[in-house]
Amino acid sequence: MKTINHLFSTKYLKKYLYILSLVLSGYIEGQTITITGNNWTPSIPSIAEAGTNYAGTYESATNQLILSGTLPGSFLNLLANGSAKVSMHYNVMSWNNTLRLYSKRTGGTATISGVCVLCSATITGGTTYTEMPQTTDVTFFTINFTGTLGLGNSVAYSGINVQLQLSGVSVTLPATSYSAQIVYTIGAN
Repeated sequence: MKTINHLFSTKYLKKYLYILSLVLSGYIEGQTITITGNNWTPSIPSIAEAGTNYAGTYESATNQLILSGTLPGSFLNLLANGSAKVSMHYNVMSWNNTLRLYSKRTGGTATISGVCVLCSATITGGTTYTEMPQTTDVTFFTINFTGTLGLGNSVAYSGINVQLQLSGVSVTLPATSYSAQIVYTIGAN
């Protein structure tokens, strides 16, 4: 009985978990998203005469942000349904909850490298504005791949242009600066 208690003590459990994490880290590489572009500051005009309101909805440039990155083979092998998803949300810096943020993508390519039989990679979804929630993720688009993976595989995606939209601007909002931080995350679908 003493041997069983000894094997499951927290001291040894931590040691085994540490060793297990070291072994797994050698097989699993991280997936990344690289975001290029500039902060977006919508140009909202002053109200010049009584009885008028703001347009209410403002759009950024079609390539305000550009997403790219790599999904390593170790990550691809973990995905049961052959796709990864890019999710998004925003963190409030200074905000009013009547304002809404949206994101949509145009373009983008995905390619598989390494030894792969009958392989293809595509990007789907996200071509119409999707509203971003605060703090909880919503799916923006997916990266799909098919084929039999071999050695040294990875999926590279690039040229994903992102356009942002802000709605809810009104004279009823207090006049101040509002800001939020957009977070894009990639993971299993």
